[in-house]
Amino acid sequence: MDTRIKQQLSFALEIDKLKNIFRQTHLSGNGRSENDAEHSWHMAIMAYILKEYANEKIDITRVMLMCLLHDIVEIDAGDTYAYDAEMLSSQKEREDAAKERIFSILPESQKNEFIALFDEFEACETAEAKFARAMDNLQPLLLNHSNNGSDWRKHKVTAEQVYNRQNKTKAGSSTLFEVTDAILKENIKKGNLQ
Repeated sequence: MDTRIKQQLSFALEIDKLKNIFRQTHLSGNGRSENDAEHSWHMAIMAYILKEYANEKIDITRVMLMCLLHDIVEIDAGDTYAYDAEMLSSQKEREDAAKERIFSILPESQKNEFIALFDEFEACETAEAKFARAMDNLQPLLLNHSNNGSDWRKHKVTAEQVYNRQNKTKAGSSTLFEVTDAILKENIKKGNLQ
């Protein structure tokens, strides 16, 4: 087998492990915990159907790739819950090491391409990264809302914590932030957020 295709197929098999990384967020209808692969797929589809609400002109292919790639590092680094301050403090270090190991399975040109996309997402400076980040914020919010805020209640998450995270949605889509704000206000009123 050609070395290049062998590397690509090894990477394809490696990323299958993402299906075993479970998140704190539960599937809609109070289902089981969502895994990272489901989260990434859901975000990518959401990005495509909601692209008209981006604040700026975007390359939707780049956005979707960022959505699909952004959590691959969690194969090694594990899922970091958005409201876990202790885990957040070591997240970058863990994810940088994982990024290097996992993307190095690929041929050099693809490794560099994927690392660049991952880093662009993390920097959140381009229109594409801002919109992909908006999806990363909106997707779990929608699931949590569909479950009557059960994950927020379980972890004693405050409205301030969620707003601090969700305020970043504005940079990618002011329209989707308005939707987010309405959802958060409803959950505060219901007592799902402290």
